Amino acid sequence: MPDIASTLKAEISRIARKEIRSEAQEFRKVSTQYRAHIAGLRRRIDALERELKRLGKQPRQPAELERIDGDSTITRRFSASRLAATRKKLGLSAADFGALIGVTGQSIYKWEAGEARPRAKQIEGIASVRGIGKREVAARLQALASGK
Repeated sequence: MPDIASTLKAEISRIARKEIRSEAQEFRKVSTQYRAHIAGLRRRIDALERELKRLGKQPRQPAELERIDGDSTITRRFSASRLAATRKKLGLSAADFGALIGVTGQSIYKWEAGEARPRAKQIEGIASVRGIGKREVAARLQALASGK
């Protein structure tokens, strides 16, 4: 006759293994779902990185284009921070800078704050002022003042 203690021990371990298997099955299910979710996220990241790389290779569209003589194109970009830096470098108030370009000082403030954008003709005026020095600016302002 088998020993009652060993039979009881075998039965307890069989029931314990069965319980552990059922509990572990739930963890396996959840773990499989997480792995599938992580794999999906990785695929999405890879697709987004490929898209970013593709977009990085495309040429950028110019901000402003203006036609001169009908067939040639000059590209001008506008930057509010560069406008403010140019005005500061020349030591001009917004009103004086606007007078050089042919707009009001309020327009200059709005352009610098990013609340508005200048038109193509005004961008050309900004570009023409960008290349001159303080003496030339003073001379142009004097000519404008004497012309009024």
